[in-house]
Amino acid sequence: MPRGDKSSYTDKQKRQAEHIEEGYEDRGVGKGEAERRAWATVNAETHGGKKSGSGRGRSENHEPSRKGGHIGGSSQSHAKRSRAAKKGWETRRHG
Repeated sequence: MPRGDKSSYTDKQKRQAEHIEEGYEDRGVGKGEAERRAWATVNAETHGGKKSGSGRGRSENHEPSRKGGHIGGSSQSHAKRSRAAKKGWETRRHG
């Protein structure tokens, strides 16, 4: 099977990739990059192309879908982190 051949994927996996790709394009990601990311996400979730069947293969992991947009980010702003660090330093210094 040549690289890029999607024939071993189920219809559900193809629909998932299409939906994920549209989401990336809506956020301004280019067509090619959106497609690459979408298939990477489907592969990470479903462990690659496979045929459907009862109890076949490994269970799906939906964590890659939840992680999108959160990688490398912090919930606090730089100023808040800096303030918290300075406050901690004052407590340790005079403690």
